Amino acid sequence: MRFNAEEWKRKTAENFDDAWLSGSEILTSVSLNKRYPFSGYETGRSHPVFDTVQKLREAYLRIGFSEVVNPIIVEEVHVKKQFSKEALAVLDRCYYLSVLPRPNVGMSEERLQTIERMAGKKIDADALRRVLHHYKKGLMDGDDLSSEIALAIGVDDRLALRIIDEVFPEFKELKPEPTNLTLRSHMTTGWFITLSKLSGRYPLPLKLFSIDRCFRREQGEDATRLYTYHSASCVIMDEDVSVDDGKAVAEALLRQFGFERFRFKKDEKRSKYYIPETQTEVFAYHPHLENSRKYRDGWMEVATFGIYSPTALAQYDIEYPVMNLGLGVERLAMIIHDYSDVREMVYGFDHLKLSDADIARRIQLREIPMTQRGIEVAEMVVNAFERNADEKGPCRFTAFEGEFLKRDVEIFVFEREETRLCGPAYRNEIVVKGGNIYGIPREEKFSEYFKNGVQTGIRYADSFTQMAIRRIEEMIIEGKESGEVRARVVESLSDVNLKIHETLLNYLISNGKTIDVRGPLFLAVGFEVK
Repeated sequence: MRFNAEEWKRKTAENFDDAWLSGSEILTSVSLNKRYPFSGYETGRSHPVFDTVQKLREAYLRIGFSEVVNPIIVEEVHVKKQFSKEALAVLDRCYYLSVLPRPNVGMSEERLQTIERMAGKKIDADALRRVLHHYKKGLMDGDDLSSEIALAIGVDDRLALRIIDEVFPEFKELKPEPTNLTLRSHMTTGWFITLSKLSGRYPLPLKLFSIDRCFRREQGEDATRLYTYHSASCVIMDEDVSVDDGKAVAEALLRQFGFERFRFKKDEKRSKYYIPETQTEVFAYHPHLENSRKYRDGWMEVATFGIYSPTALAQYDIEYPVMNLGLGVERLAMIIHDYSDVREMVYGFDHLKLSDADIARRIQLREIPMTQRGIEVAEMVVNAFERNADEKGPCRFTAFEGEFLKRDVEIFVFEREETRLCGPAYRNEIVVKGGNIYGIPREEKFSEYFKNGVQTGIRYADSFTQMAIRRIEEMIIEGKESGEVRARVVESLSDVNLKIHETLLNYLISNGKTIDVRGPLFLAVGFEVK
């Protein structure tokens, strides 16, 4: 049975006055942790889509556009007003919203008797009817129904839920009923509504942008299409706007993302809400795309713009011309973050991959001394190893001599065989590079690991000694007069008193990473009570 330090401390607190350490005190006191470079909270990771959204927001603001929120839920009549004869085709791509009707729940005598049996008492039937009537009329929210029933008839919420479930089958039989509300499939649908509220009320030019979700009923999701995507859209409303304004905005916006050259092509789709011949596709060159299998020449379509039709604008009493430009956030994010499949980027977890520093933070000591004095003794033992590392055995060197846990104790390092006091790996350090964990010495052939990897500051001699002193503390407390702790060949982190959580180990394995900490350590620490 392993030694239980906490239980022992409770039983013997009056007999020993050594400074017992709490977990947090140990972490800040252990000598090797003074060299350990990681503390505090690590920085979180932004999702590539929302990282791109933020950069687009900043880019729009830098070129003088102000941010607004356009309606997401719109009545189908707006689609018909904006798209005219194309409306049916557009609506075919829209999601319609449905709602659950409020049932007209009757209160028969039989139901009243059933409720009274469940409640075990007479209830106020009129109060219950009022609650159901208010619910039907929409005077209360559905998530308040059970609590209001419970209050009306004097039962707890759990029984009220049972009553709804067992006595009123109308609630189980509810089926959604369609409405004329749609989820916005194009940002344009929202722009007309927003501009109608601002036209004639704000000085011109009016330069606005909105970055938000759109929803489109695709046949299915694939490498380039999702059911929901983000549109980064802007408008300029002024007395005189032209295609040249669209070109200027496209260049000013996209140059901030590394695009260098631009081509503009008339869009053959010719949406009815744009003036004929103004709908324009924006192709841009990005050096990052030169080696892409899909865009070998570095060019791709990244945006579309046009001038809204006066006919469509007149439906909303907007008297000034409007230029609209839009681009898909996910498409831009795929370029910036080097993805070829939008599903992998949006729904995947590549952005959560741990950095070398993240992995290094998660390498921990398995055992540490229980007392402040033990921490100090461990430092002395490490110094003894370092001073005498190359001494040939058999040999023994005192590291500490004096009072320890109310006993007069000598703690020493030793070697009984005809070999050096310390094995070759005693100076090895834990370094993380490329997601792999290595235990290596500071030698020229490993210089690249220390230079480009993350150094933890954990040496084998340090971590082993922390465990050795912890074991010696336990043996002294148990009343032993002497004992020793040895380390031989290192095969795993546990052999040098280190650990990582099982989830991190699974993460490393699943990502094809390795833990190579092998090496001949051959250290020994002993103690004797005088």
